[in-house]
Amino acid sequence: MLRLIGLFVLAPALALAADQPAEDFAIHGQATIIDQGNLAFSAPYSGTNSLPPIAEGRETADVTLFVGVRPWSGGEIWADPEFDQGFGLHNTTGVAGFLNGEGAKVGRSNPYFRLPRLFLRQTIALGGKTSKVDPDIDQLGGSQSENRVVVTVGKFNVTDVFDTNKYAHDPKHDFLNWALIDAGSFDYAADAWGYTIGTSAEWYEGPWTLRAGVFDLSEVPNGEKLDAHFDQFQIVGEVERRYTLAGKAGAVRLTGFLTRGRMGTFADAIALGQDLGEPPNTALVRRYRSRAGGSLNLEQEVIDGLGVFARAGWANGDVEPYEYADIDETASAGVSLAGKRWGRADDTLAVAGVVNQISKAHQAYLAAGGLGILVGDGKLPHPASENILETYYDIALAKTLHLSFDYQFVDHPAYNADRGPVSVFAARLHAQF
Repeated sequence: MLRLIGLFVLAPALALAADQPAEDFAIHGQATIIDQGNLAFSAPYSGTNSLPPIAEGRETADVTLFVGVRPWSGGEIWADPEFDQGFGLHNTTGVAGFLNGEGAKVGRSNPYFRLPRLFLRQTIALGGKTSKVDPDIDQLGGSQSENRVVVTVGKFNVTDVFDTNKYAHDPKHDFLNWALIDAGSFDYAADAWGYTIGTSAEWYEGPWTLRAGVFDLSEVPNGEKLDAHFDQFQIVGEVERRYTLAGKAGAVRLTGFLTRGRMGTFADAIALGQDLGEPPNTALVRRYRSRAGGSLNLEQEVIDGLGVFARAGWANGDVEPYEYADIDETASAGVSLAGKRWGRADDTLAVAGVVNQISKAHQAYLAAGGLGILVGDGKLPHPASENILETYYDIALAKTLHLSFDYQFVDHPAYNADRGPVSVFAARLHAQF
């Protein structure tokens, strides 16, 4: 932990020395520390995956370098070595729309090394207007044509390419809740840290972009290791339309996925559990099958510095989620306001709400004592939608250093009307160069 803090403190100083754009080679870095805790709340019973009703606090930290090189025209190779440490609340369980987007499903007390991204990106120009590309994390400075094809191959996060949103997508900068930074029902291929191996292709033509990708699943649902044989996989597609409304930029994206892997249905798990006289377990009834889903994603600038966003998503609720969260249906919306109106142009104030739901079969599975990826109170006599409100204020302490304060209100955590509501507070310190 002390090593992480030391690197974190050095990050702003390193940024001053790395301020010049680099078109053929670049090194960037970031460090993020999040302290998060919940107040005690009412809960007449708890299960294995329940958020404990006592006041609890946890911390996550990560330090990342982003090293990029341009081996040839249009090509970029990036490697992002990283040190992680810490836990999400109750080791990232208890709420379907989990509370810390930096909280991996694997928590550890001591810092440990990972390589979350190692990929090649190739851009092929197809003509049209040329625009400047600013140097940034995982992006070399230069220029690009309006019409182009972009192919990415290697290890990265599916949501680096799909379901992006200007106002709600990055827990290092904006919202923390899993169901706000991405569509909660988007059960994208990933290991327990959120990364996978695969390839994506993007075709930009005027205001339109078509995206498609194929990605490796983990060996077992919610697993730490990816499938070594790639016989379990996911296909993702997306259509994006950019536009202006009253002179202000906006975009709408329609995303779909099809997962092919060994998954169990809730009905089969319940039936077997009744035969055995035990709680249902989808791991005992898994066979090779499909699970599909889709989502709609909107972002719109309203006036200078004020933007709104919304998402809605659905996934097959008869089959267990494979990688992300116990969410079959979701709807979210929010607003983000830059602080220039009160003399703090680089500050941000934002608020958003999300409603998560599960299918009747999924409810029956949890009611019988089944456990999901993140939730499972041992019983569910009074199911309800999980409703979450999140707000944050991000303070620009310096160009390279931000401090945020975050609050989340969770009603019916894990779809259980008997437990909660829960108030969750967080402070986030983030440096980037």
